[in-house]
Amino acid sequence: MKKLRVICLIHANLVPPDDVTGIDVTEVPWKMEFDVAETLRSMGHDVLQLGVDDDLAPLRRAVSEWRPHIVFNLLESFHNISTFDQHVASFLELLRVPYTGCNPRGLTLARDKALSKTLLAFHRVPVPDFMVVRMGRKVRRPKKLQFPLIVKSLTMEASIGISRASVVEDDDRLVERVRFIHDNVGTDAIVEQFIDGRELYVGILGNTRLEVFPVWELRWKKIPDDGRLIMTDRAKWNTNYQKKYGVMTGPATLSDEQRSSIHKLCKRVYRTLDLSGYARIDLRLDGEGRVHVLEANPNPQLAYGEDFAESAEHGGLEYEQLLQKIINAGLTWRPERLG
Repeated sequence: MKKLRVICLIHANLVPPDDVTGIDVTEVPWKMEFDVAETLRSMGHDVLQLGVDDDLAPLRRAVSEWRPHIVFNLLESFHNISTFDQHVASFLELLRVPYTGCNPRGLTLARDKALSKTLLAFHRVPVPDFMVVRMGRKVRRPKKLQFPLIVKSLTMEASIGISRASVVEDDDRLVERVRFIHDNVGTDAIVEQFIDGRELYVGILGNTRLEVFPVWELRWKKIPDDGRLIMTDRAKWNTNYQKKYGVMTGPATLSDEQRSSIHKLCKRVYRTLDLSGYARIDLRLDGEGRVHVLEANPNPQLAYGEDFAESAEHGGLEYEQLLQKIINAGLTWRPERLG
């Protein structure tokens, strides 16, 4: 394996300290950044951790002075705006430096949940019926959009703004929840048909030749009182909540036919949205065995032990191999192919 100079591009507040003595790195907010940087170093690569916030000048200087072979892009937003992450990828392309993760067009298409669902529906990919309520607009629910519904941020990831109250059963609750998204999350709202059933995740790696990881499933040992299994903000990030309800993920038990069908469907989603690098596709399998695509998540959480890395390892890809393949995908990506 060739030794590479790698810039790890990190949010300024998530740059791991040089000395982690006495720190439980499994409980820190910068676990993913630490896992990636330290693993790359252990693999023999030269790693420069570069924190950025709202100024890309340090990145330009580092690229010019350090001349990296690749930038490992771990940013999920820029200037605290999640939809600005595609501009960072565009900046890296303008600098003509290879980078890991998704290209700008794929980020743009996938981040807007309504736009991505419109594209997928056009290509006959099954998605829930939905509507968008823009900031400052009143809720006007079309009759075909029947309850129960789930209200989410149009652009935010990581279950931000999602709680058990996100699933609504009547128009009053719908209006209330849309107002919550507008006022507290600060984005437009997307209102979707709530699909009751099993929640599945599928990791994909590559640009044109795709590697699909085993189907992963969200599981609960204790069912919440309302009976709905939703990956809320608390279920995703609150360890006490996870312990209380036994929230975990693991390999999904499926027939060979179901598994093959889901893999093919996720590849269609990946290619329809022009994704590259790596992504996770979120789905629901309803009680009648029908699969519904909820969304695509380019550049998903990459920490060791999280869903993406765990499913890759279950498929035979150790963490070091996963990171190297992500780097290889970045080195072989050619932005000009979209011209």
